Amino acid sequence: MFEWNTRRLAVCLVALTSLVPSASAAEILIGDAKSQPESLTIAPGGVLIVGSASTPFVYKVRAGSATAEKFIDASTEGPGTFFFGMLADASTNTLWTCQLTPVAGVTPVQRHTALRSFDLTTGAPKLRWNLPGNNSTCNDFAIGPDKALYLADTANSKIYKLPAGASTAELFLEHRALYGIDGVAFLNGTLYVNNVFSNNLYRIPVDAAGKAGVPVDIWMDQPVSGPDGMRAANGKLIVAENGSGRISIITVNGDKASVKVIKEGLNTPTAVEPAGDTIWIAERGAGKAVSIPMPK
Repeated sequence: MFEWNTRRLAVCLVALTSLVPSASAAEILIGDAKSQPESLTIAPGGVLIVGSASTPFVYKVRAGSATAEKFIDASTEGPGTFFFGMLADASTNTLWTCQLTPVAGVTPVQRHTALRSFDLTTGAPKLRWNLPGNNSTCNDFAIGPDKALYLADTANSKIYKLPAGASTAELFLEHRALYGIDGVAFLNGTLYVNNVFSNNLYRIPVDAAGKAGVPVDIWMDQPVSGPDGMRAANGKLIVAENGSGRISIITVNGDKASVKVIKEGLNTPTAVEPAGDTIWIAERGAGKAVSIPMPK
């Protein structure tokens, strides 16, 4: 009797376990293998929005679908136009993007870039702010506790700040350590940025008046290679390492940090986006958006 009850209990536990939702891996081709998805974000309802670094399109993938649909078409902006950063702000129904257009006939290559926003539901254009200078690289951004948008200009060692409700951004910080600035994220109200050229992680101190100070180099207990897109979740930083094909979780403790690799073998991962029990990844080299379970 005891043996029979034990078997019966085991069967019941298996059945109950099968009813518990769990994160599972997914791979979604974005257009084709040459689409070079550089950044991605999650909109309300589980809609995945993905930019392309090889075409003038932004794609969306509806929840439960494996098909990428064109959402934004910037083909009239000039030959070679493409997209980097993507960030959905559900509170204002806004999709923030970085749009880059090469300057024709110039060697070495120069790009005029713009911070653009679109209606998150319809894709209708909203705001456009052109980054200063003849050559810029609008790359990635994050929304701060003050609701302002903080924007990285990789080529010019700068962070810009677009206050909530404003139409023009202002220079927040320019520093030589930021030459190569890429990922931007707020962790527990503090701004962190990484550098895709030097492989460093920095904290940006801000005084009581809101003025940024000299970037503080965070010592990591193991090297990262090509830190790119970066987001915060569960009190940690999640970063895509485009140079090593890895996704890592960084735990910051003061001016030091520990690095834990949670995914390897990716083909040039350039962005991450936490969404509940899932982490979405832009696998630029494979033309895919892929997902992995969020570590417990």
